[in-house]
Amino acid sequence: PPGSSAGLGQYFVNTVVITLPAVFLPLFLASLAAYAFAWMPFPGRDALFVAVFALQIVPLQIALIPLLDIYTNKLGLGASYWSVWLSHTIFALPLAVFLLHNFIAEIPSEVIEAARVDGADAFKTFRMVVLPLSIPAIASFAIFQFLWVWNDLLVALTFAGGTPDVAPITAYLANIKGSYGAQLHLITAGAFVAIIVPLIVFFSLQRFFVRGLLAGSVKG
Repeated sequence: PPGSSAGLGQYFVNTVVITLPAVFLPLFLASLAAYAFAWMPFPGRDALFVAVFALQIVPLQIALIPLLDIYTNKLGLGASYWSVWLSHTIFALPLAVFLLHNFIAEIPSEVIEAARVDGADAFKTFRMVVLPLSIPAIASFAIFQFLWVWNDLLVALTFAGGTPDVAPITAYLANIKGSYGAQLHLITAGAFVAIIVPLIVFFSLQRFFVRGLLAGSVKG
């Protein structure tokens, strides 16, 4: 039942299962794309980057119903973790690519050339040189994405529904607020559990936060 500690524990586990892949998937894909946009010339690179950047202004609400139709009727995913993971990844990629690109593009060209002279291919250069140097930007975006996914209700309700099998802790809090409005101790306890993990993540990564946000703001 929504008001029990067992129910809270299940929704908390669901939130963790939703959040971790929804953070790592866009980070992985965006770091690869940002590296390609910054250091791998190909036809139409600048136009494609502008298109990716422009996707940030598209409200995610207009994509909810079409995506739900694709997941349900064409992919057969229905109310599952996969539909939530894919949706959060899609919505996060434009900002992630832009933020990581600004940081990766500032890596001195001498460092990249030195890796190539040493015989490193594109992927090894990315893995051994670019990724370690991009930790501040990666951590900065990870904070944004983690907080967004952890506190999300709209995307989770749209693609996962409100069932205890998949729904996050935000759905639990919305449920007990409607059903148990007089029992404020349940709401405050649930809110404390929901906020403690984001606080731990933020304060653990805050030393990278400002450095990541300032990526690309100063040249020279």
